Amino acid sequence: MSNTLSIGALESFLIAIAVLFLGHLVNSKVVLFKKYNIPEPIVGGLIVAVAITALHFKGINLQFSLPLQSTFMLMFFSTVGLAANYKQLIKGGTKVFIFLAVASVYIIIQNGIGVSLASMMGLDPLMGLIAGSITLSGGHGTGAAWSQTFAETYHLNTLELAMASATFGLIMGGLIGSPIAQKLIHKHKLESEYGTGVDTHSRFPELVTYNEREEDKVTAKKVIETLFVLLLCVVGAGYLGDFVATFDISWLKIPDFVYALFIGVFITNITEVTKVHKIDTETVDILGTVSLALFLAMALMSLKLWNIFDLAIPLLVILSVQTVVLALFSYFVTFRVMGSNYDAAVMAGGHCGFGLGATPTAVMNMGSLVSRFGPSPQAFMVVPIVGAFFIDIVNLIILQTYISFIG
Repeated sequence: MSNTLSIGALESFLIAIAVLFLGHLVNSKVVLFKKYNIPEPIVGGLIVAVAITALHFKGINLQFSLPLQSTFMLMFFSTVGLAANYKQLIKGGTKVFIFLAVASVYIIIQNGIGVSLASMMGLDPLMGLIAGSITLSGGHGTGAAWSQTFAETYHLNTLELAMASATFGLIMGGLIGSPIAQKLIHKHKLESEYGTGVDTHSRFPELVTYNEREEDKVTAKKVIETLFVLLLCVVGAGYLGDFVATFDISWLKIPDFVYALFIGVFITNITEVTKVHKIDTETVDILGTVSLALFLAMALMSLKLWNIFDLAIPLLVILSVQTVVLALFSYFVTFRVMGSNYDAAVMAGGHCGFGLGATPTAVMNMGSLVSRFGPSPQAFMVVPIVGAFFIDIVNLIILQTYISFIG
């Protein structure tokens, strides 16, 4: 018999902040974590998740109340949109399509690995798609949606395995991304064109760096103004999503954070052209960094790690192979195709994040890199746009193609 302890909203919020402090403390003490820039939310979140898992097996379940989790996620992606003024879009626009092509090719490979290994081990080939792009490139939401389809159409109960696979990918994507990118940076002696340090905004005031160590001149008035704009994006995303839903386009499932991102792009470029208001990049930077850190801390401390123990050995083998192959693909292919420069290395780290986990994981990987090695505005524009929007459409097409052949 198990007891469920509900943690209040304020207490849960307090724990989320403590998760970040815990991650910072552990990273400062463990040389390996510090050396390879393992993101602090991953470290702190996993420690708390392990403790909660231990309590679970003792018959005690903790249930957090985190009503602001999705709001922080939407706020972060709003800042990504606000950072993408037309000058930056013109500078790196073609990279979006190149990166989309790279990520699309990898999804074909990812599903090929899943289906092939599943068939070799005597599993239903559809199970290979669960341990492929459905959960790894798609995440928990896509996994849940496809599990329902598999149950109704093929009478396969895959929900638990899908959630476990997505959790496995989320963790591994956060663990391998930064070390791979860092190895590329050191091996090829790469540098950010904007330099390193904590004074980037004094030299390049138009940049949003997502460097938590950046020294910024932020005032209360700027925070209130920027918070208003961010919440405008967040609220607008909800209304825009409801409006699009009225068209009943069942095949097109666009998450709310995509709407928030594009509303941010619209606002920043309208204000840039009309000069009616100046978006303060320093404040956007700070609020974006804070929002991402809190969202990830909340997401990771809520992980139900015991789901991973439900993974059958064959699926665990498939997921382990998927992790190794993506690491190699990002290192040798993504990096080279994207230009073999500093931005390409950061994007390779980001590819590990959303190729195994989710777009926020990709951004977290990149954030830990730019805090140490310098800004990469191109990576922060390209990866979220591809990972948050285009890749879901490509994933759907590729999955439907695989299923038509398997079926």
